[in-house]
Amino acid sequence: EVQLVESGGGLVQPGGSLRLSCVASGFTFSSYPMSWVRQAPGKGLEWVSNISTGGGNTGYAPAVKGRFTISRDNAKNTLYLQMNSLKPEDTAVYYCAKSREAPSGQGTQVTVSS
Repeated sequence: EVQLVESGGGLVQPGGSLRLSCVASGFTFSSYPMSWVRQAPGKGLEWVSNISTGGGNTGYAPAVKGRFTISRDNAKNTLYLQMNSLKPEDTAVYYCAKSREAPSGQGTQVTVSS
């Protein structure tokens, strides 16, 4: 059974940082490109970032480029999202997913507010 467990969210002030983690199990993590997506209150899913199987290629939505960094540790079956210079508009539930697939985990809530 595929499992993706996100963690690391929380309440942070504007300009602050958070590091999200996603631990994968039930599939060969290193064989799949992975993505982070988010869902803000009252809105649909928004793609945030993706990363290739080996981590050498990454992509970012314009809204987060230069502030967020995606990475992965295939030995630990873990995907990361380092989020810096957070803004109130980054407030959302963040999910990890196999690229081009819908998220299946519970997500982790990120709230940016003073």
